[in-house]
Amino acid sequence: MHPAFSVIFLTTLIGAGQGLFMALVTGQVYSIAHLLEAQDGPTFYAFGSGLSVVLLGLGLFASFFHLGHPERAWRAATRWRTSWLSREVIILPIFMFFAALYGFIHYMEWTQPLIVVADTLVIDASLIVGVLGVVAAVILFVCTAMIYASVKFIQEWHSPLTVANFMFLGLASGFTLAAAFSAWIGTELVGFFGTWAVIFTIIAFATRAFSLRRNANIKHKSSLRTAIGIRHPVIRQRSQGFMGGSFNTREFFHGASDTTLKTIKLFFLLTVFALPVFLLAGSYSSESAYVGILAFVVQYFGLVAERWYFFAEAKHPQNLYYQSMA
Repeated sequence: MHPAFSVIFLTTLIGAGQGLFMALVTGQVYSIAHLLEAQDGPTFYAFGSGLSVVLLGLGLFASFFHLGHPERAWRAATRWRTSWLSREVIILPIFMFFAALYGFIHYMEWTQPLIVVADTLVIDASLIVGVLGVVAAVILFVCTAMIYASVKFIQEWHSPLTVANFMFLGLASGFTLAAAFSAWIGTELVGFFGTWAVIFTIIAFATRAFSLRRNANIKHKSSLRTAIGIRHPVIRQRSQGFMGGSFNTREFFHGASDTTLKTIKLFFLLTVFALPVFLLAGSYSSESAYVGILAFVVQYFGLVAERWYFFAEAKHPQNLYYQSMA
């Protein structure tokens, strides 16, 4: 497939925003359970969730560049019964609302206890909204990934690993950003978020490695014989029938060489998985906010490359006929 950068930025930005919000709520739950020190709501949770909303907004803005008629974007929500894209369009603003409300509650310090369980577990409005937001974030991960995993004729995508990769890569980048944000504002949660970021990065590496191995060994159901309806055992394509390119050659084939694909694959394996782990360890040991920020930036650029490769490695059946020009 031809990678569209608007979709690449959409999926990576909202993934990081979802992961960051889930990290904030995780930190609050740990503090309520007295496993971590409580953080300042107006500073940490409010600005953290604000950063999450900014990432989500940037991702939503990027998606409009993929539309031929942006003014008709609202119609994408009308097919929610059958379309994962419609479900994503619906759940994204719902999640953004919960993230913004979560930050607003903390900013206004409306965190008076509503329920106290066993005289120790304090439940307030921010926790309720945060849990609802986490549920919405998980649903959004599933909807975004299923847009691709539900496409049966693209076998590289049609796998539960696609959902796992979207989710764990988003969590890895979000918790890495949470560690960098904690270091920047001077809280004591760098080690906590950094540890979870490393855990999610390792899990994401495992699921992505499985998907890479699976995709490399796929036996495709379609062939050149099925594409043109000729059952002769020896068929070689020399031309698609005309000398120039077409919509099919532009939109369904990336046009990159095998060397380029291998280089990008190596690049994202290093920048998404290996380097951020070392940088997070360096941020914790040196107590430097800049190293933590560098870890997120490096990982995000790696995620852009990973998502580009995700689209490029998908072999659309129409390329069996249309990718070759005289």
